[in-house]
This record gives sequence, structure tokens and C-alpha cells, in this order.
Amino acid sequence: MPNTLSDWLSYLESLHPQTIALGLERVAVVKKRLNLDPEFPLIIVGGTNGKGSVCAMLEAILHAAGYRVGCYTSPHLLRYNERVRIAKREVDDATLCASFAAIEVARCDYAVVDQDSSRRLQSVVMNPDLHIPLTYFEFGTLAAMQCFIAQNVDVAILEVGLGGRLDAVNVFDAECAVVTSIDLDHVDYLGDTREKIAYEKAGIFRKNKVAIFGDGDMPAAIASEAQRIGAQLRKLGEQFGYKTSPQQWNFYGEQARHALPIPALRGAYQLNNASTVLAALDAVKTLLPVSMEAVRRGLTEVTLAARFQMVPGKPSLILDVAHNPHAARSFAKNLASMPPCPKTFAVIAMLKDKDMAGVVAALKSVIDVWLVAGIDAPRGASANDLAEILRAHGITEIHCFSNATEALHHAYNQAGDDDRIAALGSFYTVAEVMRARGLSGA
Repeated sequence: MPNTLSDWLSYLESLHPQTIALGLERVAVVKKRLNLDPEFPLIIVGGTNGKGSVCAMLEAILHAAGYRVGCYTSPHLLRYNERVRIAKREVDDATLCASFAAIEVARCDYAVVDQDSSRRLQSVVMNPDLHIPLTYFEFGTLAAMQCFIAQNVDVAILEVGLGGRLDAVNVFDAECAVVTSIDLDHVDYLGDTREKIAYEKAGIFRKNKVAIFGDGDMPAAIASEAQRIGAQLRKLGEQFGYKTSPQQWNFYGEQARHALPIPALRGAYQLNNASTVLAALDAVKTLLPVSMEAVRRGLTEVTLAARFQMVPGKPSLILDVAHNPHAARSFAKNLASMPPCPKTFAVIAMLKDKDMAGVVAALKSVIDVWLVAGIDAPRGASANDLAEILRAHGITEIHCFSNATEALHHAYNQAGDDDRIAALGSFYTVAEVMRARGLSGA
């Protein structure tokens, strides 16, 4: 078996012929073999955008309330360990490797290769032809839960990787399921309409459990699936919501909370996300009571890299993993709300299976100079691919680079102290920029 975390991750990437292979059957078999039946409550968070923010706020508030919190998110920026946290600390390499090894044994079937005349077993070997194939994400999901159970967490927060109904985290039953928002993304897997995507996302709902929808624009499929399953649906703007006042806000829902601090996470949608978090905490309050002090601490102390993250310096640098039109519109709104500056430079690279045209359309009014890079990954678009889309939108201030690091260096060479540089379009893009700037991601 591999010895280091790096070796394990390389091995996991080679295991399955497809990067994405939706379905719960294979994961369920290995889960059963490992007896991964958590006795602590789970909160599962899905949706198109806002998942990371909701997970981060839930983690921060529950941690402030004194609970030992397990949190599983994806993808990571700089280190795989970012995906699996216990008590707000990244799980170390040795613990992850031990969990991967346990899963590797559990997914393997064995074949008898020698018996004596009395048919007593002489030896067995692992038979690779009988192994249960798991994707990188499926392996990681099981490993995270194995870590959480082994280290006795009080609650676990699980972020859906893709969709919901057939995503690996859905092999576990949530005490509360959250869908943050619905927009077009991953259309090859989830469908090409909001209703089709909503159906997939609603697959994490459970009978007689609370289901939270964290956006005012709710597709009909969310309500119909909640009714079909027998989940208790609560929607932003109806069963819960918020009202703002200068420098603070009030939450209304099952339990009203007043004079709350503005969340430390920047962005136009963070009060939607924070309200969604408080609605979820209301849903589990008998199991996990949380004080007002813990709510306030969690909201003010929460951190999450690369969600409209401002990096100090001149020119200013903004990091955002926006990679679909919905997230790009949010980014544009956040940028437009800032004080004006002479020029905004965009260091952007995207995956070719994303709606690049939709992202460009959302951003073109707030970007002055486009520094377009390629992504060296199987799904990565080339700089020329993205540049063609920019030209089709009538954009002419375009410079192409082989990678985001070169684009970033050009931006710093050309931008004045009062200008802005935005790095966005993909986790790959932001991670490369963070490495180039020596940022930790913590």
C-alpha cells in the first residue's frame, strides 16, 4: 500500500476510469463493511453556490458552542487536508493515510489460492478483479467519516460534491439537509434546467427531517420532492429570513435572534447563507443547543479562503473561486459595491466543461483588462478557448498566458497602486495564484 499522503492521492486518482461516477451502490457496500454508522448527528449541505460558506459558518458557530465538530468539504485549494477538519484543525497526514488503508482493505474481495485435502484454508490473496471500484471523492468521503467516528466528534458537517441524490455523502442520513441555491452547473451530470438540477439536489432530503432551502428563488422540484419524501421544508423568505439595520441584522425563524453581527465572510449573499445556517441550527437545537454568544462568535470569527477574499497590498488582490454564472454574478455585484478604482485586472482560467460564456457575460461590465490563462488539467480550457469567448462578447483588452502565474506577474507589472487584480474562474486558478503569492490558505 502507499506510504505517504501524496502517494495515496496519486493512487486514488488512478483507481477509477472516470473522475466522476455517480451512484451509491459501491459506496454503500464499503460503508457497510467498515460499519460506518455514525451515532452523532449529521448536517449535509448541497446546492450550486454557497455550500462552502454555509459549512464554514456552521462549523464556526458549533465550535464556538463547545462541540467537537467534524467538517468535510471539497475541493481543496492547497492541501488535501483542508477537506477533513476536526475541531477546526486539519486532520494530519498519518490519520488520513490510516483511513485510506482501512478503506482499501474493506473494498477488496479475497480469493482462496490454496487448500489442503481437508479443504482447510491455507492462504488467501486480494483479487484485484473483485475489488469494488471507488472514485477519488468516494474514497475521500468514506475516509472522512471513518476519521470522524474514530475521533468521537459530536456532529459532522458534510458538503455534497456534485448534485446530491447520487453523491457519495448521500449514503449517510442527515438530521438536517440544506440546499443553498440552484443554478445551472454540471449540466452534463445533473440536467440542463434548474428544475432537473433541483430534483438531484433535493435527493439529500429525508423523511420527517428538516430540509432547508436557502434562496428566495426556489424551483418547484424542491417543494415537490420534499412533499414526496415527507421532509419538513423550510424556505428563506417564508419560514425563516432576515431583516437588516445599520451594522447588524435580525434573524426570524423558529427561534428569533436579534442584533447579530455582519458575518466576517464578505459578499452580497452572506446574509442569505447566515440565515440558512441559523435555520439549520434551529432544526437540530434539541440535539445541539447553541447560545447567542456562540452564534455571535461564530459569525465574527468564521474564515473561508477564496470567497471574495481581500489580500492586503497595493494593488489590492481579490481571490474568488467563482466558476459558474450564478457565482460570477455575485462576484460582479460585490465588486460593483466597492469604491471605484482606475482599472480592474482579471486573472482568469476555467475548466472547459463550465459555462464560460455565462461567466464572461456576468463579469464583462466590471473587468477592464482580461489576463487569460490555461489550466494544465484534463478538464482545463486553454487560454485561446477562453479568449475566443471573450472576443465573441466584444471584449478586446485580452492578454493570453500559458498559466495563471504568468498572468499574475503581468498584472502586477501593469497595475498601478490604486488598481485591483481579481483572480477567479476555478479552484485551480485561485490555488495557483495563492502559491505564487505565498499564501497559506488557512
